[in-house]
Amino acid sequence: MKLRVRFVAISGVLACLSAPGLGAQTGVSDGALFLLLPVGAQTVGMGQAMVAERPGTEAVWSNPAGIARQEKKEAAIHHSETIAARGDVIAFLIPGKRLGAFAVSLNVLDFGNQQITDASGTPVGFVLPRNILLAGTYATAIGRHFSLGVTLKGLQYRVDCSGQCANVATFSATSTALDLGMQYDVPGDSSIRLGAAVRNVGTKLKVNDRAGGDALPTRIEVGLSYQLTFVRQYVSDVEVRLAGDIIAAKNADDPSARLGADFIYQKNVHLRAGYIANDADGANAAVGFGLGAGRLLFDIARTFGGLSEDAGKTPAYVSLRFLF
Repeated sequence: MKLRVRFVAISGVLACLSAPGLGAQTGVSDGALFLLLPVGAQTVGMGQAMVAERPGTEAVWSNPAGIARQEKKEAAIHHSETIAARGDVIAFLIPGKRLGAFAVSLNVLDFGNQQITDASGTPVGFVLPRNILLAGTYATAIGRHFSLGVTLKGLQYRVDCSGQCANVATFSATSTALDLGMQYDVPGDSSIRLGAAVRNVGTKLKVNDRAGGDALPTRIEVGLSYQLTFVRQYVSDVEVRLAGDIIAAKNADDPSARLGADFIYQKNVHLRAGYIANDADGANAAVGFGLGAGRLLFDIARTFGGLSEDAGKTPAYVSLRFLF
């Protein structure tokens, strides 16, 4: 039986995750560009300018130092829908004043089932491309101002098959990566926080343990978070936070910037906006909304422009967090 696999969607994913903007930023050929996809609605709504922010479990994927001063335990689900993939993240965070904070996260990216047909066009199976990341994070506060964090990630990109798969090649590619981060609260001015992180430092992505492989997309990020304290002098229930990051590849070529703003009403209602440079989906702007109700926190965000919107699929990100 002659099998024909429809790789149209897979080709679209590969094109998305190899966007020219990302390639220009690296100066070399990177693999595993899905490691650059954002996680969490807070992150997306702020234009991914999060290296100096503290967004709970979302910090695992931006700057692990961001969980060091978390005060409450957190269980969270982060969901995303783009043309590239459907993403689901389950995360747990346990803070600790003496031993530091710990978090564990499972991130599954589903690139969509691809139908296999025989010569007559009859469906006989599916190809299942997925990416699985397991992350463990540790962070600690040093004195009143410094926070340090590290995330160890094990990743696997795999293509499996279900049904009649005799003529379909399946494979898996594996790697490990490390993220390191720090944050610094400026003494005498609690409204300013600095952050820096090095992300995706690790082994090459190898297919089925073969020699060679593609280098991971290592990124160096520095940023600043600033609370506009004067706003409270005029409107006591409103806070405004601004954030900005500069991102570059490990050779520091072609750096780019990200900007974000968070308008907070009575500490429970958030309106966010951001500008994104070199996004994996090609988006260049974002908005978000957040609402807190006791221990339950809900956030939603979307991006504008890029491959997903051009294809008629609105990029959407939803996060649900429970603090206890």
